[in-house]
Amino acid sequence: MDHSFRRTVGEHRDAVRALLSALAPALGTETVPLAAAAGRILAADLRAPRSLPPFDNSQMDGYAVRAAELAAGPGPTLARPIPAGADAPFLEPGTAAPIMTGAMLPRGADAVVPVEATDPPSFPAFVAGDAPYDADARVAFPSAVPAGQFVRAAGSDIAAGATALRAGTRLRATHLGLAAALGVAGLGVLRRPRALLLSTGDEVAAPGAPLGPGQIHDANTTLLAVLLADAGWEVRAAGISADSVGAFGDALARELAPVAGSGEAGYDLVLTSGGISKGAFEVVRLALCARGVDFGSVAMQPGGPQGAGLLELPGARPTPFLAFPGNPVSSFVSFELLLRPALSDLLGLPPRRVVEARLAEGIGASPAGKLQALRAVFSPGGAGGAGEIRPVGGPASHLLHALASANALILVPAGTTAASAGDTVEALLIGENP
Repeated sequence: MDHSFRRTVGEHRDAVRALLSALAPALGTETVPLAAAAGRILAADLRAPRSLPPFDNSQMDGYAVRAAELAAGPGPTLARPIPAGADAPFLEPGTAAPIMTGAMLPRGADAVVPVEATDPPSFPAFVAGDAPYDADARVAFPSAVPAGQFVRAAGSDIAAGATALRAGTRLRATHLGLAAALGVAGLGVLRRPRALLLSTGDEVAAPGAPLGPGQIHDANTTLLAVLLADAGWEVRAAGISADSVGAFGDALARELAPVAGSGEAGYDLVLTSGGISKGAFEVVRLALCARGVDFGSVAMQPGGPQGAGLLELPGARPTPFLAFPGNPVSSFVSFELLLRPALSDLLGLPPRRVVEARLAEGIGASPAGKLQALRAVFSPGGAGGAGEIRPVGGPASHLLHALASANALILVPAGTTAASAGDTVEALLIGENP
């Protein structure tokens, strides 16, 4: 049976989506402490268990007063001070209570006069504990202040029972700070899908390892591991397999066997790089073409060679499998154009933005019949104007330095072979986190 394919970018992206779509119901949820929830996806709406603020409190260091009394007659006498974190006694008519920022507003008070607006513009010594309480201390107040001045009303941030965070939110510091302020110690989040990464090739060595003749350091494992983690996945990197069908098969079997029949979730995706082209040592293609994985080409540059399918190994449950080309830029482009959209769907994350921009310089020699992804630097336009985009480096799939300096990919359509300076093109922004 022929397991090869020739697809457009859209067709292969749809195939990847279909491959991963069955994972969503199986993800499940778990409750984790707030400190461990950063970057996770909230599983259900969080409703506020209490109001914020939970009580009326002072926005300023000053005096809690009855606003109407200031306009009606002689200034109030001083009551005992109210520090933050203490219960506030009822404010008797004709009195004003020194109050600190964040302290509970006493019942009966409806406004706060900042201490700097009084005469003298500082608290009496007894407020700071430097002298015995002096009931005869006198302070001059403004003749009128509006009710509600410098009062933080209970529930003015969020009322008890209101939706604080929506299900599907990717939790960041501000979300977790809100949860903490509401007194929530842990949140229910989607379980992170698990990915197994395996690079191949006798020509690649681990970063930090000495290089032998003809070798280069492996960039793909780091590149893809970070991209997957950024998309909300838990990643295990299994290292580098030699260019041997037996060695590659043994590595896969070793990684997948421990979870077979153990009741553990296992891996939700196996992702490899290298070993899928037309050469004589394409170990991934040779080892898996009869194991439920199809190999072929996608009409894009870089990243044309691809593999995808449901991997079937003896003793292990079928697992979604994707094979990317070995050149680092090809792997990166494959991830962004083919895999990230499916991962965004799976966890409900926003996709990368596609924008229109003017070319700062012309581009040519785009291959007919293929979508070309060119590394570029995008500069947004001001006051609603169109942005500008400038290609960096060339189209070659080994130029990592150009990729590191890029924040966008120019998407040259399959039917376009050249474009001139000033032409409008579409670009995928890769310098933003989803």
